[in-house]
Amino acid sequence: MRVNVLIFALGVLLAALALVVSIALHEVGHLLPAKLFRVRVLQYMVGFGPTLFSRVRGETEYGIKAVPLGGYVAMIGMYPPAAGRAAGVDSTGVVQQMASQTRSVAAAQLLPGEEDRAFYRLPVWKRVVIMLGGPLMNLLIAIVCITVLVTGFGSQQPTTTLASVSRCVQSVDPASASQEAQTGGAGCAVSDPEAPAHAAGLRPGDTVVSLDGTSLQSWEQLTEIVRQRAGEPIDIVYDRHGQRASTTITPVETSRPAVDSTGAPLVREGSYVMEDVGFIGASSRTQLTPQPITAVPGEVLNGLERVAGGLIRLPVNVWNVAVSTFTDAPRDPDGPMSVVGVGRISGEVASTDQLELREKSATLVGLVGSVNLALFAFNLIPLLPLDGGHIAGALWEGIRRTVARLLGRRDPGPFDPLRLLPLTYAVSLAMLGMAALLVLADLIEPVQLL
Repeated sequence: MRVNVLIFALGVLLAALALVVSIALHEVGHLLPAKLFRVRVLQYMVGFGPTLFSRVRGETEYGIKAVPLGGYVAMIGMYPPAAGRAAGVDSTGVVQQMASQTRSVAAAQLLPGEEDRAFYRLPVWKRVVIMLGGPLMNLLIAIVCITVLVTGFGSQQPTTTLASVSRCVQSVDPASASQEAQTGGAGCAVSDPEAPAHAAGLRPGDTVVSLDGTSLQSWEQLTEIVRQRAGEPIDIVYDRHGQRASTTITPVETSRPAVDSTGAPLVREGSYVMEDVGFIGASSRTQLTPQPITAVPGEVLNGLERVAGGLIRLPVNVWNVAVSTFTDAPRDPDGPMSVVGVGRISGEVASTDQLELREKSATLVGLVGSVNLALFAFNLIPLLPLDGGHIAGALWEGIRRTVARLLGRRDPGPFDPLRLLPLTYAVSLAMLGMAALLVLADLIEPVQLL
């Protein structure tokens, strides 16, 4: 028990370390282009709160803070001077006063002769490069993790070894999404016929070697033959515990979900697309199989598609998490989670005896890749204080200035983030509330990976 606890703690520590490294590299993505474009960087910090360690190198202070849940790069000139009437008016509103104070602090950071080194004085494209550098660093980390996962460890691919053998053939409801219903894994009725694989003597763990003298190289090859040979006896050779054996199996014709090129069931308008095919009632055991480097772009795009879909549904997903936390409703395992949840899953993977070391390593690498894909996409949301908000502001400035120049109008000036300070506070509070809810959910109703 003590060993398992230590291994669990090690898994959590690895997840925390991976998160801190991801945050640090995200900030490096901002730091390097800022230095390249000669913006004076005051601070490069990983974390928030009290400073645990810092060291000044050149004109920049580098350090680590107590709460490693984010980071920042402080550059001079993030906020331009107030323009127009606002420059000479004393504001009495709370938000206006906070904006004025923030602007005064930013102005005090500008040293004589450094006006051209201010962030807001950079061309639009340079500001976009600086702000885009952080999310792109997360994307790069994710691509590296996915490349290692796909080409080194491999992806889960079906083999010709049987994972399960159904006792009977059950009918499938087209509107049902149950995998058990597809395979007939449980709940056999007296009227349900015996599944051909079970009748032929096949059992979980058997490896099918050939069908009718044709050597099998993949599970897809086996299923293709079976689906086309309903009612026809097939000679089958299989391996059980190193011993070869043979038998005859006759697939039954039954209505089953049609599948795509990857073997996934086809769904249309919420129901399976059904077809009459041969069926033997057995499923495949999967194993990690290395894939060529050409498979990486597809895996990255698939990951981004999943993350984008999750962000689009984020308000609904967060609400569902709240419902599952405070009611008896089950929690969606594919829904959002906090760093606490990520650490918990990492600990479970590290300490479980259901996975081999290679599978554990692959799962943890995939987890780091998924987290960085999520950080990449989340930071591109075009709302302040996220990087995407600064990018959107710079692009909006470029559009306004271009239109003004084409129409012969006065230059509207640089984008001023402080004019959106109420929205920034609202977004920040929403993010804090979401983070608190997810942490609470991961403590009360955690996602169970295993």
